[in-house]
Amino acid sequence: MDDAEQTAAYAQADFSTPHQFIVDQISRLLPGLPTFARVLDLGCGPADVTVRLAVAYPGWQIDGVDGAPAMLDQGRERVVEAGLAARIRLYLTRLPGDRLPGLGYDVVVSNSLLHHLHEPQVLWRTVRVAAATGAAVYVTDLRRPRDEASLQRLVEAHSSPSPVVLRRDFEASLRAAFTVGEVRHQLSAGGLGGLTVEELTDRHLAVFGCVT
Repeated sequence: MDDAEQTAAYAQADFSTPHQFIVDQISRLLPGLPTFARVLDLGCGPADVTVRLAVAYPGWQIDGVDGAPAMLDQGRERVVEAGLAARIRLYLTRLPGDRLPGLGYDVVVSNSLLHHLHEPQVLWRTVRVAAATGAAVYVTDLRRPRDEASLQRLVEAHSSPSPVVLRRDFEASLRAAFTVGEVRHQLSAGGLGGLTVEELTDRHLAVFGCVT
């Protein structure tokens, strides 16, 4: 996502409530997270969730990767404004071709990357490669509604006051998203069948657990 109109719209939009909710859920779903950890954020975008994680876990050092330069520009500004440049580093990384900034991470997180990938195993292979044995994994994404009527209700409920570009992107993202059952199948095929998948909100799912 590197279109100028999209980038500007996302930079100006207020995602504070859903993003903070997503961050708050990690401690519920993964109790006992390490106080000090090397963390990889896959598809960090403008780093709003990345910054919120760093605030919630002051002992975490976070590497964020994304394939959109314009989003990373917004993210770097946000990191500096939050005074977190010493703990958050952002990298231009296009999966699956580019190398990750490191390996053996203690925690691997991702928000809203899965539905952007043409091949979902790109994400799950990256998680396996990047994570240390026993690492905590927390992946959130949209989940596809069961029918067209449900989809349109979600668009109206969650993006009706938003700019047209955000409404359009939200609807397209819901259509591209996966169901809980589909994600469970992906994890089984990718050797991550020990992770749990659950409905997180009326439009989100969460994947969580530890890599074995």
